[in-house]
Amino acid sequence: MSSNVGSGVRGPYAKGIQRRQEILDRTLDVVATRGIDGTSLRAIGDAIGISHAALRHYFSSREALLVEVLRERDVLSGKTLTEVPGVVAGMTAVADRNVQEPALVTLYTTLLGASVEPGNEEARVFFTERFDSARADLAAQLRDELAASGRYSDADLEQVASLIIAAFDGLQVQWLLDRSIDIAGTLRLLERVL
Repeated sequence: MSSNVGSGVRGPYAKGIQRRQEILDRTLDVVATRGIDGTSLRAIGDAIGISHAALRHYFSSREALLVEVLRERDVLSGKTLTEVPGVVAGMTAVADRNVQEPALVTLYTTLLGASVEPGNEEARVFFTERFDSARADLAAQLRDELAASGRYSDADLEQVASLIIAAFDGLQVQWLLDRSIDIAGTLRLLERVL
């Protein structure tokens, strides 16, 4: 009897994890070159050299795949937010990274818009949970920052968090339309106003 304990993941399971990760990594490339409308599961499969059936083995639908790409990118953004001190400074760092990946911003914005329409339940659930979590996390960070600085605010910090998120997302949309928009600079202005 053989055991993989202590030796890392190997075999077919590891290959499946690796293939799934490759699909996630390459999907954003397909979005970048073909746009959102050109990212059917079949088109993604063709572009990355995997059959439609194999792609469906990992993701039940195009929406599920695209949501998972965003979910994975949120993990990276979460790491950035915890590494950079300050709520707005962390979001500014994420914005600086996002402008290096216009396809990511396009994917996020397009799926967010689609999530409010019937038939896009996976995206709706993803964004509803994402905003709930982001508001709670930002409010807690704001509370900690206020306490650490000895300041007090009677503002509802969940509402302040909503404003910060709205500013961030709105600035990304503006940037998609006009690349001269300075997301990070505008977020720093918001920090001074707050």
